[in-house]
Amino acid sequence: MDELDRNILGLLGADARMSVATLSRRLKIARSTVQARLERLENSGVIAGYTLKLGEIAREGRLRASVLLTIEPRSQAAVLARLKSIGEVERVFTTSGRFDFLLQVACPNTQVLDQVLDQIGAMPGVRASESLIHLSTKIDRAV
Repeated sequence: MDELDRNILGLLGADARMSVATLSRRLKIARSTVQARLERLENSGVIAGYTLKLGEIAREGRLRASVLLTIEPRSQAAVLARLKSIGEVERVFTTSGRFDFLLQVACPNTQVLDQVLDQIGAMPGVRASESLIHLSTKIDRAV
């Protein structure tokens, strides 16, 4: 990946709907060059897809939390399979340190969040959990 690729990714990171023509004008290069670069970035896996990122207004009605899990030895696959069945669990990361999983959870209200946390805590193989409710977003550089 060179500087031109990074510039393309930077512009698309700010607006994934930007057309090839607009990218071409902003970068002062031929449309065919932009198209070829995009195809190469897609085929190589650098660009995995184009997505919609919800703004704060759309996220206002959702209560978000991070849930840290400690699981029993050799129970990772079973716990992960159960977590996949809970629609409010958006992402699951493995971690280093005293926790095994970091979950990103989104719920419409505190009652649903409470039910989801109870469901997760009662799973066979879950030794301990700790939840952190997100209050506000101060910095968001995720693309």
